[in-house]
Amino acid sequence: MQNKLFIITIGLTVAGVILLLKSLVPVRVIVQKLPEGNVRNRWKLLVSLIFMFILGYVLYPFLRTPDSFNSISTLIVPGIFFSGAVFVFLVCSLSLKTALDLQRIYVLEQENITDPLTGLFNRRYLDRRIIEEFQRAMRFEQPFSVFLLDIDHFKIVNDTYGHQIGDMVLKKLSHLITESVREVDVAIRYGGEEIMVILPNTKIKNAFELAERLRRQIEETIMVAADPRKGQPDIYLTVSIGVSEYLFSDGWDNAQKVLQRADMALYQAKGQGRNRVLISEEKDDQC
Repeated sequence: MQNKLFIITIGLTVAGVILLLKSLVPVRVIVQKLPEGNVRNRWKLLVSLIFMFILGYVLYPFLRTPDSFNSISTLIVPGIFFSGAVFVFLVCSLSLKTALDLQRIYVLEQENITDPLTGLFNRRYLDRRIIEEFQRAMRFEQPFSVFLLDIDHFKIVNDTYGHQIGDMVLKKLSHLITESVREVDVAIRYGGEEIMVILPNTKIKNAFELAERLRRQIEETIMVAADPRKGQPDIYLTVSIGVSEYLFSDGWDNAQKVLQRADMALYQAKGQGRNRVLISEEKDDQC
């Protein structure tokens, strides 16, 4: 009887140790994926605790005398140890699976709302974000503005140097915009060579200043460096920008009005000679 109970105890101990060792595999993957910080340090602490559990599991059978294995009740502690090992293994495995699933969902969500060429948000994201900004503005009575930017004579770039250079220009311009606007601002590829920037909690005067500063910066920046082998000079470009502001009279039911006014201001900027920033002429008391 004592020998059987001892063998069962050893079996439960070995099984528990194996499960705890297997628990270290998903924990290691999680630690590798996490950035430096408190959360990663806590998972590292869990690794140390698992090793302490393993040590306790291994020592338990050998710290008891052979005579102590004299009744079925001696299996209670090894059974609890084994159950604890099962619990740790399941928690670690499920944590990794959940983390990977969440990561996969996040990647799919980002792909769904991101333009693959420029890395900016896409039109699908704009439809959702502009409504969110309207609701925030209405709730807290805060302003917000947008500006719509279009590359002047972009067709000439494509026709002269090819679409590959045109794509390089769009990528460079998108990077320049994201580096120039504030962290709270949202840059979106509106369509073709048009890019819209949403400026939360921003009055139209400040939006105009941001847009004008960006216009000048673009005008002075080499978008694609010269390639003498292909007879290609440095490529500069200019942009036209239309700016508009959320108006309280827009109400809850029409989140597109601010976009339409920006588009109209952009059209006027192009009609007046391009390479300029124009503010929408529509005022709140006219709506």
